[in-house]
Formats: sequence, structure tokens, C-alpha cells
Amino acid sequence: MSKTNDLANQIKSHFATFEENHEKNMNGNSAAGARARKAVGEIKKLVTDYRKASVAGE
Repeated sequence: MSKTNDLANQIKSHFATFEENHEKNMNGNSAAGARARKAVGEIKKLVTDYRKASVAGE
């Protein structure tokens, strides 16, 4: 599996976590808001790596 595919799968996983916890946060669960923010932070890191890998052709 290429590095970009691996990174894309990780981004998808973190986005699913974000969506799940965002919904819980909107229903009043404040701890889910912290988990949603953490998932978004991880996505941000992975997107940077993805951009570098895709430009390098990995």
C-alpha cells in the first residue's frame, strides 16, 4: 500500500471519529467536543503529511 493511501485511510478514520463525536457534542455531551477537536487536530497533521507525500509521488 502506498504512503498516500495509508494516510488517506487514517484521515478517513479520524474523520469518522470527528463526525460521531461532533453529533454527541451537539446533543449536549461536552466531553465528546474534546474528542472531536482532538480528531480534527490529528486530521490537520495528516493532511500536511498527505500533501508532502502526494507531491513526492509516494
